[in-house]
Amino acid sequence: MQFEPIFEKTERPIVIAGPCSAESEDQVLSTAKALAEQNIDLYRAGIWKPRTRPNSFEGVGVVGLKWLRRVKEETGLKVTTEVAKAAHVYETLKYGIDVLWIGARTTVSPFAVQEIADALEGTDTPVLIKNPINPDLKLWMGAIERIYKAGISKVGVIHRGFSAIDDKTYRNTPMWQIAIELMQAFPGLTFICDNSHICGRRDILQPVAQTAMDLNFHGLMTEVHPDPDNAWSDAKQQITPPVFSELIDSLVLREASSKDQEFLHKIEDLRSQIDLIDNEMLDLMGKRMKIADDIGMYKKINNISILQPSRWSEILATASAKGSALGLSEEFVAQILKAIHQESINHQEEVMSRAELEK
Repeated sequence: MQFEPIFEKTERPIVIAGPCSAESEDQVLSTAKALAEQNIDLYRAGIWKPRTRPNSFEGVGVVGLKWLRRVKEETGLKVTTEVAKAAHVYETLKYGIDVLWIGARTTVSPFAVQEIADALEGTDTPVLIKNPINPDLKLWMGAIERIYKAGISKVGVIHRGFSAIDDKTYRNTPMWQIAIELMQAFPGLTFICDNSHICGRRDILQPVAQTAMDLNFHGLMTEVHPDPDNAWSDAKQQITPPVFSELIDSLVLREASSKDQEFLHKIEDLRSQIDLIDNEMLDLMGKRMKIADDIGMYKKINNISILQPSRWSEILATASAKGSALGLSEEFVAQILKAIHQESINHQEEVMSRAELEK
């Protein structure tokens, strides 16, 4: 597949910004005028909001498209909004919306994506596709392929993180490695990081944005509101235009002007990927040990010994086979599993000892 760039190439990152939801004409226009002074590339505002529960604010609907058209006329900014079905596409085309995006809840449904693709056929409207809610790379790839097959060559993706019930840091866990795998599969795509939806809170927007830049994302999509605390949706993750300006100015962008610089840039990129994977492995190990604690308590209650030889043999055999298929030596897999197994035993012993002391 040969993708065309959605944005003109510049030395600075692509910047997409605007409120989570279009709430009023004044709110949409005032935010746009403030962001126009910052020379953003694309102004965003949700018109239709797919909410989890029916009594939540679900967007202003078609009237918001009129407000976005005024933004184009009065500021010269290009505009984008989310579409979830064919009817949305047809309405956005009437009002000259420059770029459409498909949300995470829509990406999970091949039927919905195909409906949007069919509605776009014969147009040249650029489309950005958010990752599905759950970490399913093939589902994300399928959405890209459906839009491309409709004749849309200006396709990009938005990485907004993945749903995780037990993640206390992020609203949606980044799982950067999935986005990296997508980059490798589709090298011509435009990659945007939605740091607002990854974070879910404004205090960590900057470091997530910086991580995206370090991983060679092309740009950011950030939610900006004139009065974030009183926003009708996603108030905690939105920031004011001045704070957004500070965030963009704080980003460190790497140079690659010589062969040596290119080499160092690539090494740094690879090391960043390793660091992210290592952090994810540590997070998983922490979760695994919490489960080991629960197992220890359950064994204590039922008067069962900590060590289960048959279970351990089964784990070693299964992991060895899987490791071999992934190009990992049997010795390496065994060493790692033995260390993990010993840590699990230590956790279970500690839980049992603590239970005895509390009697």
